[in-house]
Amino acid sequence: MLKQRIITALVLLPVALCGFFLLEGAAFALFIGVVVTLGGWEWARLAGLAMQPLRVAYALVVALLLGALYHLPALAPWVLGVAMLWWLLATLLVLTYPQSSRYWGGTPGRLLIGLLILLPAWQGLVLLKQWPQANMLIIAVMVLVWGADIGAYFSGKRFGKRKLAPRVSPGKSWEGLYGGLLASLLITAAVGLQQGWQAQGFLLALAGAALVVLVSVVGDLTESMFKRQSGIKDSSNLLPGHGGVLDRIDSLTAAVPVFAVLLWLAGWAAQ
Repeated sequence: MLKQRIITALVLLPVALCGFFLLEGAAFALFIGVVVTLGGWEWARLAGLAMQPLRVAYALVVALLLGALYHLPALAPWVLGVAMLWWLLATLLVLTYPQSSRYWGGTPGRLLIGLLILLPAWQGLVLLKQWPQANMLIIAVMVLVWGADIGAYFSGKRFGKRKLAPRVSPGKSWEGLYGGLLASLLITAAVGLQQGWQAQGFLLALAGAALVVLVSVVGDLTESMFKRQSGIKDSSNLLPGHGGVLDRIDSLTAAVPVFAVLLWLAGWAAQ
């Protein structure tokens, strides 16, 4: 399994880095769109669509909606606004699972939820790519999420005792959450000191980083919740040794739109 994970990572990493940082404009939107569309194909299974043609059809709907959003950039604020409301609701659904499953609306409701998860993630990345220091912003949100994941892993492994959401993801602990949050704040503080941020900007950046990381945890737990309800371990086997696309981007689907909104509110897009 470890060998398979390493081989897959060695193949995918250069492709991902080139796609994220070398592509621009429509090519970048298409690259991210392919990833999100594959995520849509996987989500259809979590939503209860067992037949392959139906899963492909849902993925095509996702692709068409992404195309529409690309040609209607004025919808971006609405897409991100809806995402903020969704992730607030998702937090409540995770905290009250399994009772909350009665409110998902069956397969139609789950298919709609998939759109609320996937479309804003694409929209957020496309916006980040258009703003000043685009690649730095993309690196920043990824480092925040990955740094928190690493911090949570080691902190949870060493100190983890109290379960964070035992009915959703028994392996996660409050101690892991604290460790991940601390890691992200230390990363942010290090960047702030190196860049010489003023006190107000420094504190706002720390608060923003904390919010992004906390929402990324909700993103992870949300996918885990739907997988648990469906009795599925991995969203697919598209990535040998790593599971599916959704298993790799679940945290980012929540973190990216929140990160984009915070920067938007801070006036970054106008710089």
